[in-house]
Amino acid sequence: MAAGRRTVAVIGAGKIGELVLSGLLRAGWPAGKLLASARRPARAQELADRYGVRTVDNLTAVAEADVLAVAVKPQDAASLLAEIGPKIPADKLVVSLCAGLPTAFFARRLAEGTPVVRVMTNTPALVDEAMTAISAGPHATDEHLAVTEEMFTPLGRTIRVPEAQQDAVTALSGSGPAYFYYLVEAMTDAGILLGLPRQVAHDLIVQTAIGSAIMLRDSGEHPVKLREAVTSPAGTTISAVRELENHAVRAALLAALEAARDRARELAAQAD
Repeated sequence: MAAGRRTVAVIGAGKIGELVLSGLLRAGWPAGKLLASARRPARAQELADRYGVRTVDNLTAVAEADVLAVAVKPQDAASLLAEIGPKIPADKLVVSLCAGLPTAFFARRLAEGTPVVRVMTNTPALVDEAMTAISAGPHATDEHLAVTEEMFTPLGRTIRVPEAQQDAVTALSGSGPAYFYYLVEAMTDAGILLGLPRQVAHDLIVQTAIGSAIMLRDSGEHPVKLREAVTSPAGTTISAVRELENHAVRAALLAALEAARDRARELAAQAD
């Protein structure tokens, strides 16, 4: 059965769950094939009004959906699975969007043989430019991965990775948009310090970021080569790069990503 004809239930439709719902609808997924559950009735009504999808309780979602996209916070996953786990048949696909939680976490709480696919996407899904990493659990087949890819490809790009790499994915691309926003914020402040109006500084930086990203994506060149093309001997750019190196920006980034990876592992340990 093609994924687009399956009924998908987003269980725990918070920010990430809403990204999935809205992306599927933009891609032409029939609203009648989408269900959503939320902890608060007001949130459920908000989703129903905004997207025209049917909101249901968790057990109804389990009973009616072909694919269960679990998007609750990691610390809420154990209690959710205690509620719905015994009702999930072993042939139903479970797609986990719970940051940090391995498929083994689900396997211990679901019927033997239940296919679980672990997914890490990011917020650029709102503009169909997400980066989504997909990993198969022990019982997930290529067909299950294909169904998951069909769900997330409309949101941007997808990539299959071994599950052992998912914590690194979380640190790099899952949290990655925040690093870029942080950099844009800092560069905007620098532009103001240099005498530019805030909006002018913002527009300059955003368009420069877009152009640079497209060059990275489309040119096939290594980022070092692209950077060197901007860096003239004794020029302005090399002076700026020297200051970045003097302030150990590269080392700070490495430490930041390691901290994000370690926190993902902590969340998984706390959830268990």
